Amino acid sequence: MKFFMLLSALGLCWAQYSPNTQQGRTSMVHLFEWRWVDIAKECERYLAPKGFGGVQISPPSENIVVNNPSRPWWERYQPISYKICTRSGNEDEFRDMVTRCNNVGVRIYVDAVINHMCGEGGGAGTSSTCGSYFNAGNREFPAVPYSGWDFNDGKCKTSSGGIESYNDAYQVRDCRLVGLLDLALEKDYVRTQVANYMNHLIDIGVAGFRLDASKHMWPGDIKAVLDKLHNLNTKWFPGGSRPFIFQEVIDLGGEAITSSEYFGNGRVTEFKYGAKLGTVIRRWNGEKMAYLKNWGEGWGFMPSDRALVFVDNHDNQRGHGAGGASILTFWDARLYKMAVGFMLAHPYGFTRVMSSYRWPRNFVNGQDVNDWIGPPNNNGVIKEVTINPDTTCGNDWVCEHRWRQIRNMVAFRNVVDGQPFQNWWDNGSNQVAFGRGNKGFIVFNNDDWSLSTTLQTGLPGGTYCDVISGDKINGDCTGIKVYVSSDGKAQFSISNSAEDPFIAIHADSKL
Repeated sequence: MKFFMLLSALGLCWAQYSPNTQQGRTSMVHLFEWRWVDIAKECERYLAPKGFGGVQISPPSENIVVNNPSRPWWERYQPISYKICTRSGNEDEFRDMVTRCNNVGVRIYVDAVINHMCGEGGGAGTSSTCGSYFNAGNREFPAVPYSGWDFNDGKCKTSSGGIESYNDAYQVRDCRLVGLLDLALEKDYVRTQVANYMNHLIDIGVAGFRLDASKHMWPGDIKAVLDKLHNLNTKWFPGGSRPFIFQEVIDLGGEAITSSEYFGNGRVTEFKYGAKLGTVIRRWNGEKMAYLKNWGEGWGFMPSDRALVFVDNHDNQRGHGAGGASILTFWDARLYKMAVGFMLAHPYGFTRVMSSYRWPRNFVNGQDVNDWIGPPNNNGVIKEVTINPDTTCGNDWVCEHRWRQIRNMVAFRNVVDGQPFQNWWDNGSNQVAFGRGNKGFIVFNNDDWSLSTTLQTGLPGGTYCDVISGDKINGDCTGIKVYVSSDGKAQFSISNSAEDPFIAIHADSKL
């Protein structure tokens, strides 16, 4: 009996690091600014059959309506209440999405904005997505309810009331982030309101949370909120399951606050990952793919079992957040597919794939002055995600997660899950290859000359379908075929001018 008690205690203390995905599903996708009705459909028609584990959704809590500029994406990071009522849909639509996605084994992770409410200049009235009254100047949010007593104004020591230096952990956590009204999360009343909101979502059936702006909250305050959270809904999850937690902490080094302070609460976003990978794939600063041999902790990243990793996110794909110009996005499609392919093949971290919308970029002095533009819409109403006959998306939805090269690498990661990183090869430059046990093998050519070589794949002999150039359909391959001999070796040829200069094969792509 003691042994079982110990096991259950261990289970509880590790639970917040587990994404609660169905067995054999190893990635999530961020369906940025999608409507709940479209996410429900996507879970059923695409995400479940293609092996995606879960979806990070945009904040579902009622937010301020910003009209200058007109309905920017960032208005959703300025809550007015914890009602489930946004441009993405109402609570009925939200419940329907969670139910339908869970029913096909795809989890929902909520982007929870709990560090702050709207900006100090938000005014007063009912300019909110559900019509709730608020008065930003008086710090009154009666729909929660919060009053002036529930904010950190008295604790902040800067003259402006805002964060003035990131070298001072107290400022970063007790003062206003870009003018956003900073909640006093040390108060039990505030913790309870936040926990009530999160518990409402847990009871509906969500599997976990992205905690927005975690760097701006004290780790102990976050823990106090997490300690109040319910177990997950037993309709879809085993009894005693805890919500998956991943905290947004931008730590590129050189500041007062480090990611490791947050490991006790759950996983943490590893922003170094996309910033460094972008630099390598772009071949900036003398970086080469050959240097990726010890990728992960060897590059100074956090432990793999604490990391949430991504090539780009909704912030840094438009120059916000962290990583600057090195970040690869859908605008850099050829390099981007290689970066996402590398991420999904490599064992480090829990992976998140980005799914974006297009907007008219306009660079002035190196800065995109249109970086604020919200999702495709008609007079503020988010457009439907339409699906074209070739399975791509319409209405300016990019749907990177539907690109063959990315969707098939999500499946690759599922197939090689738990297999060791081995059989590394490089040419000392930007041609590299590696395998995952006897389940998968991937080869990249990011040099300015062709690759032609024989490599040890670690795979059983046979003919395999390259899942980058094509698909295995009815036992045949629409792309390149790779012949692995009985000793595990295979000949690879990749032109430097290939549309996608990489090849991936795995156990399930064997013909």
